[in-house]
Amino acid sequence: MCIGIPMQIVTREGQEAVAETGGVRRRLSLALLDEPLGPGDWVLVHVGYAIARVEEEEARETLDLLRAVAEAADRA
Repeated sequence: MCIGIPMQIVTREGQEAVAETGGVRRRLSLALLDEPLGPGDWVLVHVGYAIARVEEEEARETLDLLRAVAEAADRA
């Protein structure tokens, strides 16, 4: 199973970007996407690569679900 994490692009330089989620920033590659992306856009990130552009609402819903799973695991 693969897990992609929604992240919001903060800066972009060529095919690389810095993106953030939950206060954590990571450098990632945009090489797999063939669309204009820039600061403020949300992407789904897997092992350092943006694999899809996502809408903000979908990104926030996914992050909420991931938090709920982590909280449930902590209680178990």
